[in-house]
Amino acid sequence: MSKSNQPRDFDAVLSSKTAPPPIDGIVLGGILGAKTRLLSPDIKVRRTALSEAINYGEPGLDLVIQALQAESKQLQRTAYSLLKKRDEEKVKQALQNYIPWNLEERLRRYPGYRGDNVSIFANRQVENFVPEVGITNPINTAYALRCEYDEEESAVDKLEELLQHPSSGTLEALIIGAWSGEVTDYSSSAIIEALVAASYKLINLKALFIGDIHYQESEISWILQSDVSPILQAYPNLEILQVRGGTGLEFSSVQHDNLEALIVETGGLNADTIAQICTCNFPNLTHLELWLGSPEYGGNSSTYDLLPILTELVFPNLIYLGLRNSIYSNDIAETVINSPLIDAIKILDLSMGTLTDKGADILLTSPGVRQLDILNISENYLSDDKVALLSLQQSRGNFNVCVMTNEQKKDDYEEEDYRYCSVAE
Repeated sequence: MSKSNQPRDFDAVLSSKTAPPPIDGIVLGGILGAKTRLLSPDIKVRRTALSEAINYGEPGLDLVIQALQAESKQLQRTAYSLLKKRDEEKVKQALQNYIPWNLEERLRRYPGYRGDNVSIFANRQVENFVPEVGITNPINTAYALRCEYDEEESAVDKLEELLQHPSSGTLEALIIGAWSGEVTDYSSSAIIEALVAASYKLINLKALFIGDIHYQESEISWILQSDVSPILQAYPNLEILQVRGGTGLEFSSVQHDNLEALIVETGGLNADTIAQICTCNFPNLTHLELWLGSPEYGGNSSTYDLLPILTELVFPNLIYLGLRNSIYSNDIAETVINSPLIDAIKILDLSMGTLTDKGADILLTSPGVRQLDILNISENYLSDDKVALLSLQQSRGNFNVCVMTNEQKKDDYEEEDYRYCSVAE
């Protein structure tokens, strides 16, 4: 039997009585082989089997639908990923009972490290708005307004040009990059005022990012923000609001019934700003992501400031909780495992911080953490041995949660004072 025809582990095989199946047997493969491999203790084998099963017609589709109820959270998410773009009626019905989290883009490495702007926002490809080209795909494209260094035209001017396009009223996703040619000299207040005034025209806007500015344009701590709550008041249908830059950032108390995701990226998030966010009423918020940052750049919070989120449950419907880019990640780990929220969320993201092996152990001995879909502890201070052990435990199916551990920082001094969050200045 040629190597290409050799049965793989957990392929279904018909064997003769005189030779072991891997040598003298017929690989059944197909749907039966996929079913057999789904019994493997190796989660990678099971996920691969599920990905293959989708190609085997109705029986394969039924197998993937059944996996939405699998004990393994990783297998559930694999099934969801395979089904979410299909339009069969039974698939739609099956997905009604599965509450998804659809912002996988947030698990990607921060593009600002490379001096890049975002290429995907709100599950849409990003294009710079060019007046001569106009708006060709208002539903599936996020259009960006950006100013180059020393450019005389401001983002307010570019917004006026966009509003003149006949398809602006159907635009769903908008990005504001550097709002002037000297972005470090001006706050976001002028573009926010212009966006508020434009709300009569941008009636279908669902996703807005204010401050897609990378380090070559401005350090994150130099980005001057302002009160962004007027945006929420002006756009009642907004579902995603992302803001970069913590200096001057404010949230006046506001109610917004449709906001699903709030993302605040900073090199230092002030405790007062966290308190302001917690006074807002966002009943449908499922994704809350805060980059807490360094005290050298305004990040003066502690776990005490997170208690409204973790114990008072001011946002009780969260699926994703991101407390990222923190200098006190171990303290967060200890607090979050005792939070009632841990039994409700599906994704906990403590990446880009200062988590050590001690913090990882605190998390992974918690029953609440083990029922998660995803635990993202990338870009922390886990040892090579801990990362290897976690990888081995996952491959053996010792726990179902998908633990992301890539790109750990070197803990050269093994002292807290020398550990830093990933994004600060």
